[in-house]
Amino acid sequence: MTSDAVTSAPGARSLDFDCVVVGSGHAGSCAALAARDAGCMRVLMVDKCPELWAGGNGYFTAGAHRTAHAGLADLLPLLVHGSPPVQLTSLQIAAVDVGPYPAVAFAADIQRLGAGRSDPAVVGALVERSRDAVGWLADRVKMPFVLSFNRLAYEVDGRMQFWGGMALSVEDGGKGLIRAHREALKEAGVEVWFEARAVEISMKDRIHGEDEEHESTAEKEVCGIAIEMGGQIVKLTTPSVVLAAGGFEASKEMRVKYLGEAWGNARVRGTPYNTGDGFDLAKAVGAKMTGDWEGCHSTAWDAHAALDGGERELTNQYTKSGYPLGIMVNSEGNRFVDEGEDFRNYTYAKFGRAILYQPGGYAFQVWDARVLDRLRKEEYADDVVTKAWAQSIEGLADLLSTEHWGLHNQAQFIQTIHEFNAAVKQAAKGAHLPEWNPAIKDGRTTESDTVRLPIPKSNWALEIKEAPFMAVKVACGITFTFGGLAIDAKTAEVLSHSTSNPIPGLFCTGEMVGGIFYGNYPGGSGLTAGAVFGRMAGESAGERLGKRSRHFLGELDI
Repeated sequence: MTSDAVTSAPGARSLDFDCVVVGSGHAGSCAALAARDAGCMRVLMVDKCPELWAGGNGYFTAGAHRTAHAGLADLLPLLVHGSPPVQLTSLQIAAVDVGPYPAVAFAADIQRLGAGRSDPAVVGALVERSRDAVGWLADRVKMPFVLSFNRLAYEVDGRMQFWGGMALSVEDGGKGLIRAHREALKEAGVEVWFEARAVEISMKDRIHGEDEEHESTAEKEVCGIAIEMGGQIVKLTTPSVVLAAGGFEASKEMRVKYLGEAWGNARVRGTPYNTGDGFDLAKAVGAKMTGDWEGCHSTAWDAHAALDGGERELTNQYTKSGYPLGIMVNSEGNRFVDEGEDFRNYTYAKFGRAILYQPGGYAFQVWDARVLDRLRKEEYADDVVTKAWAQSIEGLADLLSTEHWGLHNQAQFIQTIHEFNAAVKQAAKGAHLPEWNPAIKDGRTTESDTVRLPIPKSNWALEIKEAPFMAVKVACGITFTFGGLAIDAKTAEVLSHSTSNPIPGLFCTGEMVGGIFYGNYPGGSGLTAGAVFGRMAGESAGERLGKRSRHFLGELDI
């Protein structure tokens, strides 16, 4: 239960805290730091995982942050804490294209992908506070932000063109993200206990008068939390608890219950410790559940990866996001999604689900020689993924039909690619198509007046015709679940199931927040949401402490 932050077994130490945060990931770290800065002198972070697994799912991310911004000039001031500090020359800056991404576009993307079901107040808070949140991360946490040239941009005619609304990431991905947080927590004096599982939130009759707005409806308030460590229960007193314990994606039982039987076979991308405990804590004190409990964030994932947890060295490198440059074919030899429907960071979550529901729960990504150098090296390097190579489509089909690979219908695989190629060729006849450009929706499609495939490819359609040909096998990797707790969009307080009013002293952030994402997910939104609502929760905890102090001083007539 040791840590490089201020940590020790409770022993004879005081067990009275101004704020307790449950979860050691990105969102919880933001909450702990914000609470400390807002006047909470004794802040404790607890996590049931061993210290080796500190950081939750944040550790396994690529570090991408989607934020509203005014363009490249608005992002450059954030790039000051790399190692060494990232400084682009004027010539480099002049060759980078990053268009503005206003808050209205950010909100529209969330609502578009969620079919208009997302909570407008919570989404509004997320997008309106997103730029301020990443600025706070850069200033307060010294987050080593970089422009993500390797993941979110393509070089086109000598220029680096960013696409899909994002440009900002963290040096060394999730590892760099959590490293920065842990250093900031240590410097701030936040206590961190590992192998410490929160088991019960303590409530008491509310002290009337300190919060007039909810005085008539909230009869109970948070007064403490019980922690299990080493087989013993330690009871802590605190006026504020922040739940940042992640979703339930690492619980096979809960995945099957809420997402469906097939999800028992999904591969857990991140921490194996996100098993839904936080929801049990919240339900026990009457919290309101909301959001898409049948939905989750998923992606195309290496089919050879482990089922039950991420790999701490490779982390996000098991992602296989190069499908817009080629096609995906299932074990029966058929395409099953429009790989060019939208930019990758708007489709990968739902395409991960689509892969899971294919025969056998896997598929093959296929490319020809012309695009191989555009595949991300961190995802498709020889020492990261097993590749199938051939000098002909027939040869590739033959290789994939072996027991190791699992293609069941060799003839259909060949036919699918030939029909795809014919459709691409026919669509190009007589059409004034733009140059193939993966950095924009180029409109190069398989559709024409004479040929229409059962499933089109709407952008970036190229014939798969130049050897060598390459394929990799992918499955579904689950990242986090969408269902969660209902919160007040101004304070991050958890709402009551019975009254829909805030439960005094109970806050929520990170993947436990419900009502934001439905069915699909715009890449990079999760880390930003964790920062926005983490800060909000920590600041609200500080405000609550201040109100209580003023109330008691008033009672003492001091």
